[in-house]
Amino acid sequence: MAFCNKVGSLLRQGISQNGQVPMASMFNSARYMSSKLFVGGLSFSTDDMSLKEAFSGFGDVTDAKVIVDRDTGKSRGFGFVNFASEDAASTALNAMDGQDLNGRNIRVSIATERAPRPSFNGGYRGGDGGF
Repeated sequence: MAFCNKVGSLLRQGISQNGQVPMASMFNSARYMSSKLFVGGLSFSTDDMSLKEAFSGFGDVTDAKVIVDRDTGKSRGFGFVNFASEDAASTALNAMDGQDLNGRNIRVSIATERAPRPSFNGGYRGGDGGF
């Protein structure tokens, strides 16, 4: 689903800019989608910049994000690192999985799309008013 949304967004963007479909950027974006790593077991002192620095030795890191709790603003102990190429992501995964980062052994794996969460409609049974 995310892939379809990304492709649709790129098509709309390119068509609105010059009236043509931007094939090169569409293929590059599709390629980047599989170069995202999940990093678990992070120290609570690890921030976006230190996560990016830890992985930048393996290739071009396009984005590094430590996930924080929306209420407290504190790290939830995991994050994601996006690489410009699948090869760099694979190299980083093999090198960093189980290594020490800021005093904690981290777990690195290929990021997968999160399963859709069931909708919550305020406790009513299917929106039928409870009847």
